[in-house]
Amino acid sequence: MYGVSGTGSVVGEEWGARAARSRALAVLRVRGRALGLAVLPAAVAVVLYAGGVTGHFTGSGWDAARWAVTVLAVLVLLAATAVALVVARARPAATPTVELAETAAPDLYRLVRDLADRLDVPAPAAIALTPDCDSWLEDRTHRAHRALRTPGGEGESEGAPVLVIGSPFLWWMRVGELRAVLAPVVAGTGPAAHPDIAAARRFVRGLDAAVAVPGTPGLDPVRRLGAHGVGQVARVLLRACRGHAAEMERGVAAAGSERAQAVDYGVRIVAQEQVGLAYAGWDRLLTRVALPAWRMGRWPAKLDAGVVSALTELSRRDRLADGFSSRLGERPACDLLEEPGAVDEATSLLAARLFHGGPAEPGPDWSPVEWSQYPEEVVDRKWRTDAARLHQVLDGLGLADSAAGAGGGEGVADGPTLTRVIAHLSTGPTKPVDVDADTATNADGAAIEAAQAASPQERPFPADDTHIADADAGTDAATDSATTDADHDAGADLDAEDDEEAVNPAAEALAGALSALLAREEAAREARVAASALTAEAAARSTEKDDRHSGTTPPVVVSGPDGPLPLFPLQPPRSGRDLLADHVTAMVCCAAVDTAEATPGLDWLDGPALLVGGERAADLGPRVLALVEDGDPEPLRLWLARTGVRPEKPVRLV
Repeated sequence: MYGVSGTGSVVGEEWGARAARSRALAVLRVRGRALGLAVLPAAVAVVLYAGGVTGHFTGSGWDAARWAVTVLAVLVLLAATAVALVVARARPAATPTVELAETAAPDLYRLVRDLADRLDVPAPAAIALTPDCDSWLEDRTHRAHRALRTPGGEGESEGAPVLVIGSPFLWWMRVGELRAVLAPVVAGTGPAAHPDIAAARRFVRGLDAAVAVPGTPGLDPVRRLGAHGVGQVARVLLRACRGHAAEMERGVAAAGSERAQAVDYGVRIVAQEQVGLAYAGWDRLLTRVALPAWRMGRWPAKLDAGVVSALTELSRRDRLADGFSSRLGERPACDLLEEPGAVDEATSLLAARLFHGGPAEPGPDWSPVEWSQYPEEVVDRKWRTDAARLHQVLDGLGLADSAAGAGGGEGVADGPTLTRVIAHLSTGPTKPVDVDADTATNADGAAIEAAQAASPQERPFPADDTHIADADAGTDAATDSATTDADHDAGADLDAEDDEEAVNPAAEALAGALSALLAREEAAREARVAASALTAEAAARSTEKDDRHSGTTPPVVVSGPDGPLPLFPLQPPRSGRDLLADHVTAMVCCAAVDTAEATPGLDWLDGPALLVGGERAADLGPRVLALVEDGDPEPLRLWLARTGVRPEKPVRLV
């Protein structure tokens, strides 16, 4: 079948392959037992009818038994047939990938085939890329997957698996390192070619797909009820063979690793270090650099090229990574592609879909951005959007204008100023201050009291004037009581408890309002993405129907499930305090850019960065946290004075 008649003997000699085959037979025995249970009533019915014909089972009792067993056998056979059809026809899950035709990467296909020849295993049927730091073999012999697959080349076997390669490897690794990393993966095609292992894998994938059938949209109530029954049976069978299937895959992996021991072993040890480094850089690039752009409706079009810059920066900062950047003089594996830029753009778009839930196609609200445009198109726009949202929330609370206006000698101007934010978040002083500061503190106290009454847990944003009036009336007594208690010394223990439980009420209220506003914006975004996905799906079905009538096959670049939600979210939902800190930082950065000649920049490991005098302002974060968490504006004010930022000047918003 594969042109390698010696593969069976090689598989039989390897311990891992023998273990994999043993477990595959165990999986097939589960299938055999299920089939035996399905035909058991029919066999009993045959025995009863044979006994009646031969005169051994006669009488009304035996006649009733024959009819009852016959009805049961028919029902069981019908149910078994339905389960078998669903398991056979259900579409197994496939990893979303970017398919690579041989014309798009002839050198890469040649490298993989040469590697398969050296390992004496069948060559993979095709090659695909995924935006992840991993590589594996994926069986796509199901007819639905074969229809979507780009052919790999002449002479390939339709039964061979597809080689999925992590796209960051192609840009960071050198050609020799990539060959060494792929050797144990390609070696897995040998055990996969064994008929027992292939049959066991098909059975497990079919069961897994059948379990998901009840969730298929568009089923009527009767079909959905039947699908639930089939799903329950498939779930029982899957539970029975789960352990054997896992051990089978471990055996296949062990066999592939054993077979690849003699291929570039020394280089593979070095390449494994590059795998860990690439994973660290890729994760940092996605969470710190790409995610802010995705949230702005922009997707970096050269993520794989960006990982090279990120890892080069990591090697410059980290002594443990020192020397890795010297490898950049060797030939990169991306040279094996005919058009690396186009492939990088396709995998970057797929990464945005998988990790953020972006649309499958670019559009007016979902456009690519180059790295050279990132500081202006993403960083500056993100800061100003966050600053505008922060002032929108302050306007909704209706408190900060009066608080900022009571700031006295700071020369507060009308409009969105940093002083307005600082005044709203500042709490009472902990040490003697001058008259102007005391006046500002009194104003801040009034703002805090009103903000407490407008807590987002009790009142939806925005708060109206009635709520604010009620808050002012309801907190007078509490304010007097707090002032009286502050005049009495409660002792060192009480002071320590107060320090541990200290919170910034104004920050809590503002953070809650920000969270509510962002939740509404995110819900609106998801609704737009879902609507566009449904429109695209309808258009794709129409195109597929037209192509089916015309006899042509539509070109497909990306395979796998489509949907508006991310399959692998990068970060858990952020807390309100983190959101507030991000927005205050954005406001400070806008003020620095507008009044202190600072510039937005890109840090390959930390994402958006503020550049003051060409250097990254790394000490801004703790000062913002002191304001947000403790209500202490002094560290931030000192930083603003040292940097030359004028907080009383209005900033330009989006």
